[in-house]
Amino acid sequence: MDRELRQRVRVRAMHRCEYCRLKQEHEIENAFHIEHIIAQQHGGEDDFENLALACSWCNAIKGPNLASLDPDAGALTRLYHPRKDGWEAHFRRDGAYILGVTDVGRTTAWLLQFNEQANLDQRTLLLELGELD
Repeated sequence: MDRELRQRVRVRAMHRCEYCRLKQEHEIENAFHIEHIIAQQHGGEDDFENLALACSWCNAIKGPNLASLDPDAGALTRLYHPRKDGWEAHFRRDGAYILGVTDVGRTTAWLLQFNEQANLDQRTLLLELGELD
């Protein structure tokens, strides 16, 4: 993957994690990753449409996962796909919390631990500073 492709992905994402929506400027110590939405081990390629910008937290936890169990229904459910799904269709923010409003949103929010205490603390601080939109 060349530098130009990486930069195109960053610009398309407006320099924010395409999963939890954290801005790169709020994580200056940890550079965001260009991640494969469908991992290479599952046949995903290095093409623009299969790449997403992810914070180090979301990227590390998502790994090669394509699905997980919906925490409410217990059913195997695909994860949010940044190229095919609209964020607002699957998630909404309630203060610092990111709530999954569909099975895909619930499953993704649960698996990626959007509401783990350190993430909530960070979003609470960003809200207090007026930095979270």
